[in-house]
Amino acid sequence: MSSAFLKNETADVPVVIPARAPLPPGTINYVTPRGLALLREELSDLEAQHGRIQTDSSEDNDRMRQLALLNGKIGNLNQRIASARVVDPANQPHDEVRFGATVTLQTRIGKKVGETRRFTLVGVDEADASNGLIAFTAPIARSMQGKRTGETITLRTVKGETEMVITDIAYAVE
Repeated sequence: MSSAFLKNETADVPVVIPARAPLPPGTINYVTPRGLALLREELSDLEAQHGRIQTDSSEDNDRMRQLALLNGKIGNLNQRIASARVVDPANQPHDEVRFGATVTLQTRIGKKVGETRRFTLVGVDEADASNGLIAFTAPIARSMQGKRTGETITLRTVKGETEMVITDIAYAVE
């Protein structure tokens, strides 16, 4: 008989705690001041949920699973916060790409100028590529680090190699 028909199906299924964004072994967990604030806000939200569930009168098995999941998430988040090393973008060298930089790139196809793209190098937990926030561990971020305005990077993609010229480097003051 399928476990879908059993009433107590969740009691024996182990709680799976979702992994946080990967940080390569031996890599320092750099974060921006904003990134650390977001981690602390997430922790506060999880702790508030934990408190609500503890006082909830729902079925005991469900409540225990939810608490176990939250405990795991809170533990992982506490480890990430404890290992965080805050880098203030304002203290970075403003003439080259470093952690916290917002970099404007222009695609070059032969001698033609292509699209302009803008990325900010942030910590792995703050990364959100759809909003132009890329982890400092991402291949494009690694290829830009240490470069200056006017320098070219080559990015290997599924479509082949793409050349991009760094047209601007800026650091937000938080």
